[in-house]
Amino acid sequence: MFAPYLRDAWIVATLIALAAGCAGYFVVLRGAGFAAHALPMAAFPGAALAGLLGIAQVYGLAAFALAGVAGLTWLKRAQRPDAAAALVLVALLGLGALFLSLSGGYANAVYALLFGQILGVGPADLPPALAIGLGVPALLLACFRPLSYSAIAPDIAAARGLSGAGLDVLFLGLLAVTAAIALPLAGALLVFTLMVGPAAAARQLTPAPLPALGLSMALALLIVWAALALAWLTSLPSGFFVGAGSALVYAAARLWRRVKG
Repeated sequence: MFAPYLRDAWIVATLIALAAGCAGYFVVLRGAGFAAHALPMAAFPGAALAGLLGIAQVYGLAAFALAGVAGLTWLKRAQRPDAAAALVLVALLGLGALFLSLSGGYANAVYALLFGQILGVGPADLPPALAIGLGVPALLLACFRPLSYSAIAPDIAAARGLSGAGLDVLFLGLLAVTAAIALPLAGALLVFTLMVGPAAAARQLTPAPLPALGLSMALALLIVWAALALAWLTSLPSGFFVGAGSALVYAAARLWRRVKG
């Protein structure tokens, strides 16, 4: 489990947990669950294209995820933004399938990208994962007050001169790069569980903002480490354990809160 060839997987998994746990707190606070689900879908064809071009997967993920931010921002102006976004996501999944079929190894690649396989990361994934895994929490903590105000009390935020549109773009951009590094672990279909489950559980356990943020990051870290260990022991996809772990942690938090009264 701790062999040298798994070192990169443990490092990337830890960085993913820190970024996803921090971003997930704001996902729950701002009610941005749809964006947390949509952006990994947007990143999926980027990973497939990176495999086709023979470059590090994380670069394709980040590029397409940021393009997804631009798409979501533009679609908000549509008459039926929900329907338009759904159609775009379907088209992106089809585009990703096309890139994978052109690159060869179709079945294995689809399995890894949709359901996660952190054991496949390599040294080339470390520098961008390190930058994103540490940079995203740092930027979110630096913008903690504006992001919280704009979510909880938008009128107060506007009175203080905070741009709601600007904060939305900033938050979606950070969420996009978080989804990009989280996709190899949980897969495109389950990334949002890692960003929603631990944060939702933390909000159940404590109402205080900063302790909830720290608890969200700690729970995400525990879930990711457990998922990586179980994936190595069972040869099952890490995404399954991430999804199951997130659901169990949230259920336990709800039960604890109900028992506490």
